[in-house]
Amino acid sequence: MVRVHNFGAGPAVLPLEVVESCKQNLAELGTTGLGLMETSHRSKTFQSIIDEAILELRELLKIPEDYTVLLLQGGASLQFHMAPLNLLSEGEFADVLVTGKWSQNTLIEMRKIRNGAPVWDGSEGDFRRIPISSEYSVSQDSKYLHYTSNNTIYGTQFKERPDSRSKPLVVDASSDICGVPIDVSSHDLIYAGAQKNLGPSGVTVCILSPWAIEKANSNLPSMLSYRTQKAKGSMFNTPNTYGIFVLREVLRWIGRNGGVEAAYERNKRKAEMIYEAIDSTAFWSPYAEKESRSIMNATFRISDESLMEPFIAEAEELGFKGLRGHRIVGGIRASMYNGLELSSVESLVQFMGDFEKRHS
Repeated sequence: MVRVHNFGAGPAVLPLEVVESCKQNLAELGTTGLGLMETSHRSKTFQSIIDEAILELRELLKIPEDYTVLLLQGGASLQFHMAPLNLLSEGEFADVLVTGKWSQNTLIEMRKIRNGAPVWDGSEGDFRRIPISSEYSVSQDSKYLHYTSNNTIYGTQFKERPDSRSKPLVVDASSDICGVPIDVSSHDLIYAGAQKNLGPSGVTVCILSPWAIEKANSNLPSMLSYRTQKAKGSMFNTPNTYGIFVLREVLRWIGRNGGVEAAYERNKRKAEMIYEAIDSTAFWSPYAEKESRSIMNATFRISDESLMEPFIAEAEELGFKGLRGHRIVGGIRASMYNGLELSSVESLVQFMGDFEKRHS
């Protein structure tokens, strides 16, 4: 098998060690006699897997003991609806920092069932940057502030926690959880789809403060209730057992390789290499403003637009996959999640330099 350079935005590249572990356990999970995807979620075997996954996450992110960790389904998109449904009563509203497509969707879904107010909206500037705290004001009457920590489409990222003016803070951390440090205790709800830094699609991590559990609406349909999901240990219904196994393996891999801080340093180095190449000549044109650039997703173009398609085509042929930018902004996007090896970035930078020489 030949492993290509996977710069896809998600489902993203997994560490090879994790892929090998999945392969080894697919036919038989340990010595159970049952395959990984055949093992009952009610078995002691799976209970140990989900318990270990949650414990690994608690240790890596230094999650306070009184916080609840849930492993749910539906992706971040369900949380756009589930979070306000639980955390906002009739007539209440939340503030939203609108920094890209996914925070736009957050606001849209919130307004279908409750109220939401954009306290900053970067759409007029084509979402090329992240706001500073002096550019927005959290409402006195809002119940919480919501933000999206990393914007995969536009390649922007919060470098500091937004100032919620002492209001509860909710974050969609789908594309940088465990790839950058986060102060869990400063947030009241952290949710993240696993398919970027934590595993395959189909698992959603939710980390809730005591306030969030207490505030959670107790009269919701069971599947949408944080309280019910906590009471049932994330197993009100059959969970994504395969996805949770892979999640555990990824978290173990992160731990073996120095934890979140070490992952952050590796991710910074990968991003620095890409941005150094982009900034070195006028051949390339970055999308995001420098102070707001993401270390997870580098977005850029070729100044001569006629070279875009030849670049993507040649990259694909050479084994650089997933570089075509999102359809909203086009261009090139190099996603550099935890599982992407530094050698892939080195190879891409070398290819970019060679392509530039041949077309300058």
